[in-house]
Amino acid sequence: MELPEFNDLHELHEVHHMLAERIKQWPERWEEKGRQEGRQEGRQEGRQEGQLEAKRSTARNLLALGVLSKEQIAEATGLTVEDIAQLWEEAKH
Repeated sequence: MELPEFNDLHELHEVHHMLAERIKQWPERWEEKGRQEGRQEGRQEGRQEGQLEAKRSTARNLLALGVLSKEQIAEATGLTVEDIAQLWEEAKH
């Protein structure tokens, strides 16, 4: 039985060490990936909230003009008639 040369064992040890270091980095990579996904989801939610608030602001302005019906404002803004009615009630108070 032939024994491996010292260089082969040394290289094997280096490979083992390299793999051990990479395995240690896995949780950090998973955490970073989770943070990136969280930031992306947060930005998406922020955009959606901003778009909804823009629609509500437009509806409030149209209600203040007093020219269009609640149904027309709902159609123009993409909000529901119930949403428009609620904005109307809020504006009264």
